Amino acid sequence: MTPVIMNAMEMTAISLLAFGLLLGARHAFEIDHIAAVSTIVSRQKSVKKSALSGMFWGFGHTIALFLAGLIVLSLKAAIPNKIALSLEIIVGVMLVLLGLDALRKINRNRMHVHKHRHGSMEHIHIHSHRLAKSHKHGHLAFKKSLLVGLVHGLAGSAAITLLVLASIKSFWLGMIYILIFGTGSIIGMALLSSLISLPFALISLQKQQKMLSTAAGLLSLVIGLGMIYSIGLF
Repeated sequence: MTPVIMNAMEMTAISLLAFGLLLGARHAFEIDHIAAVSTIVSRQKSVKKSALSGMFWGFGHTIALFLAGLIVLSLKAAIPNKIALSLEIIVGVMLVLLGLDALRKINRNRMHVHKHRHGSMEHIHIHSHRLAKSHKHGHLAFKKSLLVGLVHGLAGSAAITLLVLASIKSFWLGMIYILIFGTGSIIGMALLSSLISLPFALISLQKQQKMLSTAAGLLSLVIGLGMIYSIGLF
C-alpha cells in the first residue's frame, strides 16, 4: 500500500473519530436527555455536583453503548427494530416516572410546622424532611444519573451501532469510535447539567425554585408520554 493511500486512510479515520466526539457532545442535548437530567439536577443547589451527575449519566450511556457495540460488531448484525422500539418505550416510561417522582418531591422538602401537646403544655417546631437525608442525596443523584444514562444508552445503541456497521469495517476502529462518541456525550452532558442547574443554584426564593422544579417534572412527564404515544403504545 502506497504512503499516499495510507495517509488518506489515516486522515479519514481521524476525521471519523473527531466527528464521533462532536456527535456525542451534540447527542447529549437531545430533548429526552434534557428532560431526564432536569429532574435530577432540579434538587441540587451545586453546579459542581450537577456537572458530576451529568458525567455519571455519560458514563452509564457509554457503558451501555460499548457493551451493545461489542456484541453487534462481533456478530456484524444490527439490533432488530422491534427490540430498538421496545428500548425506546422503556425510556419513555422512565421519563414519565422521573417526572412524577420530581413532582411528588416538590412539597416534601419545604419547611413546615408541627404542633405537639404534652398534657396541658403545647409547643411547635419547624423542620424539613429533607434535612435528615441531605447527606445521602448526592450519592443517590449520581447513582440515579448512572442508571438513567444506562437506559438511554441502550435505547440509542441501535442507531449508533447501525451507523458504525454502515461506515466502519474495522472492529477495533468501530469500538474506538463508540468510546470517542461516549466521551463526547460525557462532556456534553456535564456541560448541559451545569447549564440547567444554574437557575436552581442562583435562585434562593423557595417559590421560584418550586416553579422551576415543577417545570422540570412536567417536561419529563410530557416528553415521556409523547415518546410512548409516538411509538404506538396507546
